[in-house]
Amino acid sequence: MECPACHRELTTMTVGGVKLDVCKDGCAGIWFNAFELKKFDEPNEFAGDELLEMKPAPGVVLDQTQRYKCPECADHPVMMRHFESAKRGVTVDVCPECGGDWLDPGELRNIRDEFPTEEARTQAAQAYFDEVFGGQLAAEKAKSDEQLAKAHKFANHFRYICPSYYIPGEQQWGAF
Repeated sequence: MECPACHRELTTMTVGGVKLDVCKDGCAGIWFNAFELKKFDEPNEFAGDELLEMKPAPGVVLDQTQRYKCPECADHPVMMRHFESAKRGVTVDVCPECGGDWLDPGELRNIRDEFPTEEARTQAAQAYFDEVFGGQLAAEKAKSDEQLAKAHKFANHFRYICPSYYIPGEQQWGAF
């Protein structure tokens, strides 16, 4: 497999029982197949010192503005960049087809340093979501509560017009 960043050959390593493709002789990037990054993204998880301590080879310079192509997929789609957490400290390249993640050198350490646990990461994401969308959601909820109150009021008026013993299925008598 070819490195999406520096175009050298990736080396297969087994770390913690997981086979990873790393750019040992080049940029020191790491390819994680779908869902493999979750096995290495917390400080208490085994990551192997060799992954955290990898450095780019001398003379290898990366262009961070370059969009990478997936090294795994046959048609090599351009990977999407997204923030790995609510702190927006690390940008990860993700393949939209296979779900694999490409991490540039040092990004795994930065991800592991952001949050001590998955619960802390989830809480930070929820706090960020509330900060960004909380006002809009509260306004929509207020609209929904107002509409629900109107519906209840209408239903109460309807009960005076048509008592429940006339509503099909509510009475003991009849063929309903």
